[in-house]
Amino acid sequence: MSAHYTVADYLLDRLASFGISHLFGVPGDYNLQFLDNVISHPQVRWVGCANELNAAYAADGYARCQGAGALLTTFGVGELSALNGIAGSYAEYVPVLHVVGAPCLGAQRKGECLHHTLGDGDYSHFLRIAREVSAAQALLKPENACAEIDRVIREMLTTRRPGYVLLPADVAKMPATAPVNVLTEAAIPSDENGLAAFSEAVNQRLAQSRRPALLADFLAQRFGQQKALQQWLDDTPMPHASLLMGKGLLDESQPGFAGTYSGAASVDRVREAIEEADLVICVGVQFSDTITAGFTQKLSYSQTIDIQPQAARIGDQWFSPLPMAQAVEILHQASKRHVQRWPQPDIKPPRPERGEAKGLDQAAFWCEIQRFLRPGDIVVVDQGTAAFGAAALQLPAGVTFLVQPLWGSIGYALPAAFGAQTASPNRRVVLITGDGAAQLSIQELGSMLREGQKPVVIILNNDGYTVERAIHGAEQRYNDITRWDWTALPHALDVSHQAQSWRVCEPVQLREVLERLSQPAQLSLVEVVLPKESLPALLGAVSAALEARNAGGEG
Repeated sequence: MSAHYTVADYLLDRLASFGISHLFGVPGDYNLQFLDNVISHPQVRWVGCANELNAAYAADGYARCQGAGALLTTFGVGELSALNGIAGSYAEYVPVLHVVGAPCLGAQRKGECLHHTLGDGDYSHFLRIAREVSAAQALLKPENACAEIDRVIREMLTTRRPGYVLLPADVAKMPATAPVNVLTEAAIPSDENGLAAFSEAVNQRLAQSRRPALLADFLAQRFGQQKALQQWLDDTPMPHASLLMGKGLLDESQPGFAGTYSGAASVDRVREAIEEADLVICVGVQFSDTITAGFTQKLSYSQTIDIQPQAARIGDQWFSPLPMAQAVEILHQASKRHVQRWPQPDIKPPRPERGEAKGLDQAAFWCEIQRFLRPGDIVVVDQGTAAFGAAALQLPAGVTFLVQPLWGSIGYALPAAFGAQTASPNRRVVLITGDGAAQLSIQELGSMLREGQKPVVIILNNDGYTVERAIHGAEQRYNDITRWDWTALPHALDVSHQAQSWRVCEPVQLREVLERLSQPAQLSLVEVVLPKESLPALLGAVSAALEARNAGGEG
């Protein structure tokens, strides 16, 4: 801590107060002096990354495990490099504070032609860009810095979306007063008459139901309803499922869990449990093309109750404003009044099944992964064959599952796993990514080694962009990639730390390697060689729908 308390110290203290004890990023001359404060801070630790995009992915993975994250870049070149990752956090409701070290206010006011600018004297270009992918933004000035920091963080936490703070180098050093109040999320107003009307409508609709089901998705997790949903299902058992974005939200070992719902691409028992229910209570659900095989869900308005973060719908009637937590509690209590009329769910979720092929293909691989996972793991999968194969897994209790199917930026998973392991150093991280995705962000493997992390890194080597081949251009060279020596990479990316690597081509080899990694003593990379034409079943249905839509159809 510096001898004189500054705006920089205030910002870091606010981060620490929300459990953000790591700041990811890349140094640049406009943030270097602020970084001195970070290095001196007793609670916030600097975590340097190989590039700004990876740092944004890492902050996102950290936030999904910790509740919120933070990222530091320099003005212009650094922040724009991170923009893709921040946009993914915005799309998927992940609160990440993006702090940008900026030129001094005097230079900005004069419009000086400084490096990392567009040379036109306009220092607001990037702030305007940030408005599109953040919930709140601020240019910090001496007279408003602390108040603006609080405003941006509060809005970030309330909306579960990124915040953006532009911190001029001279403002960071301005004197400030340490915070004395606890910064809380902004309360979402609720109307007593509206609550009463919603409660009455819920009771009427539940009284009509004979076979209800619950469908929960990622927004329920983002807005803190995981424990509430678990208690609800404990009190009133009913068939339930999640979508891919919300996988891991529900305890998949609990009776009544049907599996991962994917519209028409769902396994029959999952589709029947949801679509044939006479009432489907959707909590935090957002239907998108990749997780519904091209919007093939068969759920009508009259059949559903839809609970969103700040509103709810029963049939055609909307109730707003209505915080999700209150809506869930009303449904929970109402369900207890009707549960005696509902049949006990007798459903076992599907698990990956080994195909007829004797060699190592997608089906055999996922069967081995199902056997390998254990309670409490963090599983991170990249978009592509990894994500769609993992949809069929039955996760053990307490597993945290990180996936990015809406934004779908390939290469996300490896740096996100770095962030997740930073947030949860005592949990086993299992990263599954494709060879094409890994080539985009492999540098962060070096950061994992530098930090002494021990994840299990599984590279699916299927000789290129298999997910793109499945959609279009199976034999086109634009879906080819350079062949790498994957098992040599850990040693090339950090010469001072040890790692272990294997290349497996047969199921028995994979099983033997995974058995050795129940408690890995060091970073462990497993290259799994798969046929490039081998696809998870779900990916086949999704890719066909995407190809049809991209060709001008409706999927």
